Amino acid sequence: MPYSSPYPLPSPIPEQNHHYGLSGLKTPETPDYVLHIDGVTGQKRTRKEFDERVLLGLTALAAPTSRGGLGLDGGVGDVVGILSFNCLDYVTLIHSSLAAAVPYGLIPPYATEFELNHILKTLKPSRLFVQPELLEKTLKAVATIGLSPEKVYILEGRSEKRQSFGDLIDTMKVRKILSEPVRPATKDTIAYFVFSSGTSGLPKAVMATHGNLWASMFQAVIVAQETAKALKMGPPATPLVWLATLPFSHAYGMHIFCLRGFFSPATFVILPKWNIHKTLRAISRYRINMVALVPSLVHHLVMSGLLEKADFSSVVQVMSGASHTPQVLIDELVKYVKGMSDTGGGYGLSEATLAVCMKPAPGYLDTPTPSGSCGILVPGVQARIVKEDGTDAALNEPGEIWVRGDNVIPGYYGNEKATKETFIDGWLHTGDRMYTDGTFFFFVERMKDTMKVSGSQVSPTEIEDVLRTHPGGLITDVCVAGVSGGRTSDEKLPRAFIVLSEKGKKVSVEQTMQEMTKWVEDNLSRYKWLKGGVEIIDAVPKNPTGKVLRRVLVDNYEERVRSAPKAKL
Repeated sequence: MPYSSPYPLPSPIPEQNHHYGLSGLKTPETPDYVLHIDGVTGQKRTRKEFDERVLLGLTALAAPTSRGGLGLDGGVGDVVGILSFNCLDYVTLIHSSLAAAVPYGLIPPYATEFELNHILKTLKPSRLFVQPELLEKTLKAVATIGLSPEKVYILEGRSEKRQSFGDLIDTMKVRKILSEPVRPATKDTIAYFVFSSGTSGLPKAVMATHGNLWASMFQAVIVAQETAKALKMGPPATPLVWLATLPFSHAYGMHIFCLRGFFSPATFVILPKWNIHKTLRAISRYRINMVALVPSLVHHLVMSGLLEKADFSSVVQVMSGASHTPQVLIDELVKYVKGMSDTGGGYGLSEATLAVCMKPAPGYLDTPTPSGSCGILVPGVQARIVKEDGTDAALNEPGEIWVRGDNVIPGYYGNEKATKETFIDGWLHTGDRMYTDGTFFFFVERMKDTMKVSGSQVSPTEIEDVLRTHPGGLITDVCVAGVSGGRTSDEKLPRAFIVLSEKGKKVSVEQTMQEMTKWVEDNLSRYKWLKGGVEIIDAVPKNPTGKVLRRVLVDNYEERVRSAPKAKL
């Protein structure tokens, strides 16, 4: 049976451009405040300055070329591509595109040449806005889709003989071009494209609508209101200060910093990309209150040895999202944040616009959030836990989580096959295994990572969590994956790829591998033992959003097996 959210139901989705939802949250009586701070240069931009810049940006995008604009029209297939690390005008361009009803496409700045060519062929952008340091590889890639180099602009910064987004805005201002109005949009109008992480296969273009954004906004507002009631608190006296270091090119970073940041006054200290030393300095210098991370960054902080001397006195909340965060990392991190017993966060995916589950505020429900839970369903979302035979799982029984709600996207752009395989009869088939006690949901594993051993399901995450609890402190990170060697072609054997700590490096490799093997055998059932072996690696490969790339380790291992000399009979 479907499970429903315990939160109040959201309002119906309006047939309206989502720009009005974001700009309308600030009334004329709201005092101006610092909205953005460049964490590198110290440049500041107030909310009023930002709003004015967005309308100038809208005009630059939408005004006819005869009046100095780009003449973009979302109704005829125009798309604005953004290829950049985080910067102030990244947010401006997103809002200008929304107001112009021209969908924007977020392109990961870390994409390889092969990935970039695939993304551009899928997206087919009409204009590209890039960071200067990414210009060279962009110009090489646009040739593959026949886009004129003249349609490639600089987002923020300067490049010789090439216009920037700032130049376009300045032209509107200097020439006093008549402002373009905010364009109409319906709930089905495409708002943006963001590319899935590509942990298996090439990235897919997730297309989200203005209606999806309205739904996500209503969910966030209800959760905020119910949290305020539960904690008996009013709005903060001054804007909360957020650290914005997660990539804006990913759905999590884009929503948290570029969209949801407008629901109430807040200041965002923007760093171009993750740097642990710059991050810790910014937290202290700008008295950061809110820190949003992904699991790989939580791991980096916890294992860095820098937290003992770090100044977290201003931090009131740390959140970890985008993928599952092991409880052992959460327990270690909260030691350094006074008064915080758990990280905020939950479970979500780009195909659900952002969130599916969130940890509720303490006291919102009669039962506290259990350890290891990713929370409760967000407002307006329904879910099913489905077994392999298509029947509903019992309480506390794992299965694939299916999701439906107004926040679920219509499908993948230019990929009808993947759309039909993922969105079936109104349900989003997430590919994630979870279980529920009827209220709280618990993440188990990505289904494609799950192994079948002796006919039983084996979760790599479960084995990883056990290895992380080894009392010897011999490892800093671990990835478990299924490798060949089972009794049938489809049976995989669990193999642990471990990263040694400084203490572990002082112990012999053989002894460490024996310790890890024995620890698993002492704590898990026989079919979960490391029959595929243990291997020492320098680092666990992860994509920039913190998702472990198990397939990279497996592919490397299988290639070594195939290339190994065969014994002569």
